[in-house]
Amino acid sequence: MSSSTQTAHTAEGSGDARPADASASEGTGTAPAPAPDASGAGYAISRYPDVPVIEKRLHHLVHSPLRTLPPEALSRYEAWYEQHAAASKALAAEAEQYIPGGVQHNLALNDPWPLAITAAQGAYLTDLDGNRYIDFLQAGGPTVLGSNYAPVREKVLELLASCGPVTGLLHEYEVKLAKLIHDFMPAVQRFRMLGSGTEGVMAAVRAARAYTGKAHIIKIGGAYHGWSDQVVYGLRIPGTGSLEATGIPKGALERTHELPPGDTAALGELLAKLEEDGGTAAVIVEPVGPESGTYPAAHGYNAAVRELCDRHGALLVFDEVVTGFRLGMGGAQGYFGVTPDLTVFGKCVAGGYPAAGGVGGKQQVMDVFAGGLTAAGQRAFVGGTLSANPLSCAAGYHALLEMDRTGAPQKAGAAGDRLRAGLEALIAARELPYVTYNFGSIVHLHTSGVLHLTLDNPDFFTELGPRKDMLGHMSMAFAAEGVITLAGSRIYTSMADTDEVVDEALAAFDRVFAQV
Repeated sequence: MSSSTQTAHTAEGSGDARPADASASEGTGTAPAPAPDASGAGYAISRYPDVPVIEKRLHHLVHSPLRTLPPEALSRYEAWYEQHAAASKALAAEAEQYIPGGVQHNLALNDPWPLAITAAQGAYLTDLDGNRYIDFLQAGGPTVLGSNYAPVREKVLELLASCGPVTGLLHEYEVKLAKLIHDFMPAVQRFRMLGSGTEGVMAAVRAARAYTGKAHIIKIGGAYHGWSDQVVYGLRIPGTGSLEATGIPKGALERTHELPPGDTAALGELLAKLEEDGGTAAVIVEPVGPESGTYPAAHGYNAAVRELCDRHGALLVFDEVVTGFRLGMGGAQGYFGVTPDLTVFGKCVAGGYPAAGGVGGKQQVMDVFAGGLTAAGQRAFVGGTLSANPLSCAAGYHALLEMDRTGAPQKAGAAGDRLRAGLEALIAARELPYVTYNFGSIVHLHTSGVLHLTLDNPDFFTELGPRKDMLGHMSMAFAAEGVITLAGSRIYTSMADTDEVVDEALAAFDRVFAQV
């Protein structure tokens, strides 16, 4: 494994020493091989994770003492930020004067302060101070091609020169994108472009209720489906119900129900019970499990949910905000061979470009949106002036074509496999209780176990604070060593992550692990 990143990763390679003392080393331990993937070729997942084994390891992690960074290591990292990220610190301080909490999106949160990014290219980000980082955030997942992919950017610039970003009227790229999504995901017979994944979920819930005439919605505990009133329930940690629903009237959540991850027996029981109260409009799931597989779903889970939905007359909604096109051009539905009634998309339909998301599905369900000025009372109302704007649609059309042409999902998945295998080896070599696994290019690295605490644990509130703090400390350390992750526990690889990039990242992770 490369150890070339022992020095500071400034864009100019200034050679400033990083705070870690240990050099990178290759571990030799490996995890048991997961069960072979049963799906066909063309997808990013080469081998599906062994979910029961992962669950046992996560249980062990949560019930193990914290293996975290000592105070002297944290002090070195804090000193690094003071010395090398002063411009970010100044901008973050100014942001706090004008922006609630100092950031507009939680992805930007980072201890000891948010990093201000000025350039994104391929596998790397560069901040205001000139520090360069491996970009394992990838805008929250949609940029499978890598950041700021030139062939797509050129097409967007052409569009801006000829048309501008928005007209409010029909544009050919609206049709081209909708048709292309259908070609890759035949279950998306009709597609309604909206402004975000949150809007896509709002529309899916509204369509399901309008089409079925039923009101209840079932989601899985721990899953995030955006911030609309009816789904801010059971976020991040299963069983927490309305804990995060500040400012939302009780009535908005009266017909929202949360179930434990992976529990199809409980789902069947709840669906039967709700039939006595008018029935269930929709069951919404993330196909690989809540929070992009933070609570991993067994391979047969989606098929079982599909059968239960059919039995009880509920629509099945796949939230493919992350998995759509990242697992393959056919999405998770193509990989698992399970057809949802509705599919929710996020920025993946625009290759990471802004103001993008939506919902698609069966024609008869999607037709509830076919409104108009004379459709009063006959259709479900959705809208938005920026929905399906030419910029987003052109970006999405060319991004999807490039992903298909280059085999980007498979290449990103291979990078995820390499990274996960390397992390397993490092963890085993240092005898750490950490847990890593991947769904292709969606790589999980759990070090503190905070997201896997359960409310039935008598020490839940005692453990919550220290484990949450550890997660922040690890995220801070990873960034100081040159790797940007999603909150220190999730990693999105892209086509830009060559073997050299992955080895560079593994060296950085090991420099952190060496201090634990």
